[in-house]
Amino acid sequence: MKPSLKSTPALRITLVCNTAWAIYTYRQGLIRTLIGRGVDVTVLAPRDRTFELLAAMGCRCIELPVASKGTSPGEDLRTLVALYRQYRTIRPHVVFHYTIKPNIYGSIAAKLAGVQSVAVTTGLGYVFIQHSRAAQIAKRLYRFAFRFPREVWFLNRDDQAAFIDGKLLAHPERARLLHGEGVDLEQFTFTPLRERTQFRFLLIGRLLWDKGVGEYVEAARQLRARYPHARFQLLGPVGVDNPSAITRAEVAAWEQEGVIEYLGEAHDVRPFIADADCVVLPSYREGVPRTLMEASAMGRPIVATDVPGCREVVADGVNGLLCEVRNAQSLAASLARMLDMSGAQRRAMAERGRQKVATEFDERMVIETYKDLVQKITGVLL
Repeated sequence: MKPSLKSTPALRITLVCNTAWAIYTYRQGLIRTLIGRGVDVTVLAPRDRTFELLAAMGCRCIELPVASKGTSPGEDLRTLVALYRQYRTIRPHVVFHYTIKPNIYGSIAAKLAGVQSVAVTTGLGYVFIQHSRAAQIAKRLYRFAFRFPREVWFLNRDDQAAFIDGKLLAHPERARLLHGEGVDLEQFTFTPLRERTQFRFLLIGRLLWDKGVGEYVEAARQLRARYPHARFQLLGPVGVDNPSAITRAEVAAWEQEGVIEYLGEAHDVRPFIADADCVVLPSYREGVPRTLMEASAMGRPIVATDVPGCREVVADGVNGLLCEVRNAQSLAASLARMLDMSGAQRRAMAERGRQKVATEFDERMVIETYKDLVQKITGVLL
């Protein structure tokens, strides 16, 4: 008979990321499930405004030094040592690592501390976008660190294939395809498109050049004279700790030019999605973008780049349109196609998008994967 949570001491599960914001934004469903089952959840991440929100959910939050910009050996060693010390103190039953540096240094620290860990590759970022010396070093570090986790989870097939083909996995049999981290279909309910004269495009996410924000701005410049009723909006944090970050001054210049409306950032994106007619993500590469899943769940047609991650969510011509990556002209052409569609065509896309997300990206399926692995490692049935 398998032990139940009621008959055993509380499980200790730790979530580690380079931003607390990402833990709060993308894993609320998981956290609610774990805490609801009596699990002691600790979040290790650089401190930001979401520490208080995570604490209100029942998490213990501990500040973690992570230098997301640059590749300073001293800073990275500091991260590794801090993780090792925390794991020795907390003694978690399982640690889940997200994003590049927690995946690499957290996997090593967990091995040294004798802690079971899982690496979740939420997106390959600059390592597979750029061909720099730093990217080559990161690949070598991945190859070393990823021999230690119990499992390595990938959000899309392209990322999994890139690691296997690049021989970055010492134990390929430990790789698992998660197919995105899912979306809460009850929280992100279908909202019919509005009938109005204005048309609002919305790009949601951290304001990074790698997200295709520059191409989005240039596409807006190309289209605004031809489509004066179209508005181009940005929602998300600016000036974040990332090598590809866009500054607030750059955004202000676009606002002054009149080409972009910057909406700031928000804990709850649902009102903004509901107010949009189309959600746009011209990213260079993704895991499986949560914002696109949320937008489709709410019934918004999408324009995105034909890259790993985005094409998992968007079936071209079905629930949205795909364009060429790093190509503002191709993006502008797809945005124009969306504007030229009839309302009935866009509504049909919206309905198909909701159906696709409900079939393929229901968050409950992802949470079951977490629960199954925790049970395998600890013997405790959540």
